[in-house]
Amino acid sequence: MIEQKLIQLRNLFQDMNQGLIAYSGGIDSTLVAKVAYDVLGHRSVAITAVSPSLLPEELDEAQQQAKFIGINHELVYTEEMNNPNYTSNPVNRCYFCKSELHDKLKPLALQKGYPYVIDGVNADDLQDYRPGIQAAKERGVRSPLAELGITKMEVREITKILGLPWWDKPSQPCLSSRFPYGEEITYEKLHRVGRAEIYLRNLGYSNLRVRSDGDTARIELLPDQITDFVKQTNLNELVNYFQSLGFIYVTLDLEGYRSGKLNQVIKN
Repeated sequence: MIEQKLIQLRNLFQDMNQGLIAYSGGIDSTLVAKVAYDVLGHRSVAITAVSPSLLPEELDEAQQQAKFIGINHELVYTEEMNNPNYTSNPVNRCYFCKSELHDKLKPLALQKGYPYVIDGVNADDLQDYRPGIQAAKERGVRSPLAELGITKMEVREITKILGLPWWDKPSQPCLSSRFPYGEEITYEKLHRVGRAEIYLRNLGYSNLRVRSDGDTARIELLPDQITDFVKQTNLNELVNYFQSLGFIYVTLDLEGYRSGKLNQVIKN
């Protein structure tokens, strides 16, 4: 079944004949970039958007993965932080982010002779609240994974079949997703959330979030890691570091990390 979906994905790119990939470095868009390059070679290119909501470490990983794959990799700089519709952080914030992204990528694709942009949206994404998908659709973006009904789990399975070492890489949406809707997003807030998460990664935790709510940092870890975290972490050192970033209060979410948690205010 998985092998069949991989064949279908390859055939889809063969039919496309060219591919400009909106490439974040996440597991979904990296799989799309890998298959595009395997099928199309130099007729494919991966483009990463650079903005304050992307960790420098994530950009480094994206560059390393593109090099591993062999695909040509380019950067564009997006300016969503200049749009108050984005920085005011409404529930459809992602719509304005993806609008900015694809308003940059679509002309670039046409300039290179590519008829459309291709993204890494998978079938599971269609079941969640993702206003950015609408912005992409309005601009004619193709989503091969979603078109073929490939789920997140299947993305990981196909990635593993292809021998890519990041098949179990945690999801890492942009840093703006760390703020409750309605709280203004600033460069400073993005920076402190990003550095806080890197601090925790350096302690050995990878699947995590630091949610920012005003002056409070709320740490979310996988539920089965919470007890060990409390026992093994130098909490005074952690609090001091977080406070040096600008947080006043540092808390631990006892429910643990759950993808899409901030969207529960919409669903409720």
